[in-house]
Order: sequence, then structure tokens, then C-alpha cells
Amino acid sequence: MEKSKTHEAEISVEDRLRALYSLQLVDSEIDKIKTLRGELPLEVQDLEDEIAGLETRLGNFREEMVNLEKNVQKKHLEISESEALIKKYEEQQKNVRNNREFDSLSKEIEYQTLEIELYNKKIREFTAQIEEKKLLIAESETLLGDRQSDLESKKAELEEIISDTKKEEENLYKKLEEVQNLIEDRLLTAYKRIRSNARNGLAVVPVQRDACGGCFNQIPPQRQLDIKSRKKIIVCEYCGRILVDDEIVRDTHI
Repeated sequence: MEKSKTHEAEISVEDRLRALYSLQLVDSEIDKIKTLRGELPLEVQDLEDEIAGLETRLGNFREEMVNLEKNVQKKHLEISESEALIKKYEEQQKNVRNNREFDSLSKEIEYQTLEIELYNKKIREFTAQIEEKKLLIAESETLLGDRQSDLESKKAELEEIISDTKKEEENLYKKLEEVQNLIEDRLLTAYKRIRSNARNGLAVVPVQRDACGGCFNQIPPQRQLDIKSRKKIIVCEYCGRILVDDEIVRDTHI
């Protein structure tokens, strides 16, 4: 809902401070839920990314192995063709008319014999690579299974936490929206900026034992009186957090 300037002017500084502190309480409760989830959402995402990478890697290994097996089959076929040629040439040698024809056929037989040796060498190389790929595939499948098991466990853990806190979180976000509508845009933007830079997400803090509840630096007595008067919004000169007095803290609940 858009807030009009007239509506903003009707809200006193004290009401703004109470709304800001109430907003801080709601945000802090939401932070607690996120802390309860901890690193689980990131861990789930990391595991999903790793699993996707492993599946791609496995797919590549399997494709490479299929190609290697095809190469082995091709070399076996080439060996058969060379053996058939050798047999053909040997039969032709029985019917030659002179030594020149015999020697020519002998050279063809020698060439095909060398080709067979080369094909066998390639088959041994491809077979060794296939065995290597099988090991890599087995290792990757084991790792993939482990990671999928981890993912299922992490997802179950995360889903349980989300289920346990779902209703509370929904109520908090509803309250968050209600409180934000009480705060002018400029002040809300400043609050969010302070909160994003502040330790533990604390943008609005009380004065405790004459010190800032955020950075714990001493607040001068006159400054404390100004805070209690609630005539203007005062920030800590050391950390920039918005300061409120004890009464606002006691009276504000979510």
C-alpha cells in the first residue's frame, strides 16, 4: 500500500520509533528462523550443483566408452578384411606366371600383416582406455550415489525445519508488512541500509547501561535525554544504529 505524505506527517516521531523497534523485533525473529536453517539451503544448492556436474561427467565418460568400443569393433573388422586379403594373395601366389608377380603379392601380404599388427596395437590401446573409463565410471557412480544420499538427507532436514517454522514465519512476514506500512519509505530505506551493514542485523537498539546496545560505546547523558524525549530520531555517532530508550523496549512486543 502506498503511503501518502499527509499520512506520514500524521505519524509522530515517537510512533515512528516504536514502529522501527517493532520492525527490528520482527526481523530478528525471522533471522532466528534463518539461523535455525543455517547453511542447509546453501548446502542443498551446492549438492544439487555437484550432482548435476557428476551426471554430466558420467554421461561424457559413457559416451567416450561407447566410442572406444566402436573403435575396437572397427579395428576387428579391419583385421578380418586384411586377413581375407592375405588369404586371397596367398591363393594368387599359387598361380603366378613369374617371380615379379610373386614378389608383388608377397609385398601386399607383408603390408597387410603389418596393418594387422597396427590394428592389434590400437585394439590394446583402446581396450586399456576402456578399462580406465570403467574405473572412472564406477568411481563417479559411487560418488554420485553418496551425494544423492547426502542431498536426500539434507533436503529432509531442511523440509522438517521449514515445516516446523512455516506457520510462525508466515505470521512474521504478515506482521513485517503491517509494520513496514507504518514507516515512511525514506526511513524504511535507511533502516534496511543500517541493518544490512550492522552486526547480527541490528539496526535499532536500546541504550543499555548508558551505552549503545549495538556497539557498546558510551552515550553522553545529554544524548540519552534527547533519546528519551523522542522528539527526533537519533543514531549512534559510532555505529550509526538508531537508538531507542528503555520504555519503548518494555512497551513494544510482536
